[in-house]
Amino acid sequence: MKFRKIASLLTVAAVASAFAVGFGCKKKEEAPAGAPAAAGDTIKIGFLGALTGDVAMFGKPTLDGMKMAAEELNAAGGVLGKKIEIVEADNRGDKQEGASVTQKLISRDGVVAIVGDPTTGITKVAAPIAQKAQVVLLSAGATGPGVVENGDFIFRNTLLDSVAIPACIDFFAKDLGYKKVAIITSDNNDYSVGLSQTFRDAAKGKGVEIVADEKVKDGDKDFSAQITNIKGKKPDVIFFSGYYTEGALIMKEARKQGLKAKMFGGDGLFSPKLIELGGDAVEGTMSALGFSPEQASPVTAKFVEAYKKKFNGVEPGLFDAQGYDGVMMLADAMKRANSADPKVFKTALGQTKNYEGVSGTITIRENREPIKSPLALLEVKGGKFALKAKVPVKMD
Repeated sequence: MKFRKIASLLTVAAVASAFAVGFGCKKKEEAPAGAPAAAGDTIKIGFLGALTGDVAMFGKPTLDGMKMAAEELNAAGGVLGKKIEIVEADNRGDKQEGASVTQKLISRDGVVAIVGDPTTGITKVAAPIAQKAQVVLLSAGATGPGVVENGDFIFRNTLLDSVAIPACIDFFAKDLGYKKVAIITSDNNDYSVGLSQTFRDAAKGKGVEIVADEKVKDGDKDFSAQITNIKGKKPDVIFFSGYYTEGALIMKEARKQGLKAKMFGGDGLFSPKLIELGGDAVEGTMSALGFSPEQASPVTAKFVEAYKKKFNGVEPGLFDAQGYDGVMMLADAMKRANSADPKVFKTALGQTKNYEGVSGTITIRENREPIKSPLALLEVKGGKFALKAKVPVKMD
């Protein structure tokens, strides 16, 4: 009988224990998916970009810049008394993976903001996800259309194509005397399609004639047909709106066929890989950017010196600078809002005026788009990118 009583008591205890585990743990529930995790000792900011694959040359430096900013902020006491933590993942330059990483950063990691993606296509995939979760997304590289239109949590800090291209066309027409342009578009690349259309629109009334308009695809290797078509039109310059991989091969084919025109493009051409892949064929190739370490402002010069010290003498590029600025702008907005809640600090971010970033002076307009000055036109000279001109951009 005594044994039965003991067994009964043990059974009751086990049931009670199970009940407590199953129903008594609500006080320790994790935050719901999408809830920002800034209540502890850290403020989490997510990195969205490629660390492997064809566009890792944009993602890796963005992450380097972000980490450098976080280190500096944390060394100075953090933000609102909390440490900044950069949460990273590799989307491999793939849109589907970009969507998955965005969801993971929000739902599992609990970031309050995301910096990225450096490319327009993946940013356009990530933006609706961030908007629905009410987490700030600030792209440090997407320059094409269709980004901030996703909602009031979506921003960017890069020089827009719609600003850069008209300024460059003016410079080419007036200062360099380029009047005939051949356009090449990678038509399976959102960035390239948007950039080419921006060029076509901006060229109207500028005294510039588009003599050829060719299509290629990302991943193509043979551009002989396109260059043959272009060669007969005798352009002063080739405007290629895609990335450095195809850009290098296009110029190798151009030189092979005896076409002497230089190439011009956006920040998609800006990579040491362009020179590595293209060699002498890409000498003279120009890229329009929102950053140059040459003729630096005091703020930029300080950043360049710190970066070189950290990375064994290597100079920073556009994406390092914009990743750094992305984190610093978010931190600045949180401080001004006195809150790490994205629903609160997004308003302060949208009110950013004449922010002295290392990549230029940045103002966020009412539509959450940046206006940024100056524009740096870099040219491959002697096997490396060098400043050709600083083109003024009207800040309004």
